[in-house]
Amino acid sequence: MATAFMRTCTVALIGSGAIACVMARSLLEQHPQVRLVGALDQNVARARQRMDARIPLTASLDELLGWGPELVVECAGHAALAEHGAAVLTRGVDLLVASVGALARPELESALRAAALTGGTHIRIPSGAIGGLDALASARVGGLDSVRYVGRKPVNAWRGTPAEKVIDLDTVTTATVIFEGSARDAALTYPQNANVTAATALAGIGFDATHVTLYADPAARGNEHQIDAEGRFGSFRFSVINVPLPENPKTSSLAAYSLLRCVLAPAETIQI
Repeated sequence: MATAFMRTCTVALIGSGAIACVMARSLLEQHPQVRLVGALDQNVARARQRMDARIPLTASLDELLGWGPELVVECAGHAALAEHGAAVLTRGVDLLVASVGALARPELESALRAAALTGGTHIRIPSGAIGGLDALASARVGGLDSVRYVGRKPVNAWRGTPAEKVIDLDTVTTATVIFEGSARDAALTYPQNANVTAATALAGIGFDATHVTLYADPAARGNEHQIDAEGRFGSFRFSVINVPLPENPKTSSLAAYSLLRCVLAPAETIQI
């Protein structure tokens, strides 16, 4: 049960994929201070096969918002954010974005920022599969000179992505670069794999100034992420090795946990 030191809050989901299911299960079973009012999916029948039977489902955003969420969590992909994000924000509901890479499209970022101003709401960006973004954002205040992100994932994590046109994944025996460029191009080229590059860019020096290198690495111990930053503050290197979600090797378990933490934070009297 929620304690006297917690406030309750109401949350809704957009999506019914692996991350949405992890969040829903955790909220229902472990966090009574958060009430999950329902989830949106264009294919309700498919969503019902994935989601817990206790969760109301709808294909209508109006119906979802009618259930009274204080926060909507988008975890359905770039297209879903583009379709529903602005409407959520203008209706006075905060939006937590899993598909951060979609903000690499300047027109969508501008539209969501304008919608948030209109609705008096906030766009919340989780740290996702990486950490150290609090330090990176603090360093930005003082002045950042450079930010580099390096990501390594096992070969299978890149199947079904444009990496298959860059290299022959079946013959990779050593760490092989599949992308090198800006965070903007990385996020748009690999929308399922590189959302973390967008979060890094937003916390630091922007999409175009953040340099990204992505590897397909048969020796990777998991989904590996590293940020190197330099500026007036000095320099830092942050790295993490994540266990992939069993249901989706393109996504790290930590990405789901970071979304969950953002959902739980408003209910906590002491926030970190």
